[in-house]
Amino acid sequence: MNPGTKSMTYQIRVAGHLAERWLRWFEGFDVSQLPEGETVIRGEMDQAALHGLLNRIRDLNLELISVQRQ
Repeated sequence: MNPGTKSMTYQIRVAGHLAERWLRWFEGFDVSQLPEGETVIRGEMDQAALHGLLNRIRDLNLELISVQRQ
């Protein structure tokens, strides 16, 4: 079994709150903006989708705080 094809739920934290116009980059994921100034992005994805999401975060120049598998 190729571990890269198995979907898992991930929670990704980034610093700051996303502007409304950037939220469309994360359609299909649960996005929560926390009072302490962080944004949490959650969803089920395989490794390829996870890397794609991390690339979006990089492209938006967001500060990555953590990536956790749930």
